[in-house]
Amino acid sequence: MAVFEGNFTSSTSLRFAIIIGRFNDLVTGKLLEGCKDCLKRHGIDPNPQGTQVDYIWVPGSFEISLMARQAALSGRYDAVICLG
Repeated sequence: MAVFEGNFTSSTSLRFAIIIGRFNDLVTGKLLEGCKDCLKRHGIDPNPQGTQVDYIWVPGSFEISLMARQAALSGRYDAVICLG
């Protein structure tokens, strides 16, 4: 079995958009907590008041892809994370 590992080196200038579907909040809430934990462990400040992460809530999974496209095309973010 091949194992691939790498190191994540964060930069304080990275910007993230997290797009979350509201429809199944029981699931997406847990996914969001895991996402925040992962970002925090890699040196990214996941606080909504911070300048590195924007949280975009959408009604359901259909709208996630629409907002992800808009966020990616805006050029404002280095990465777009979708949770739904």
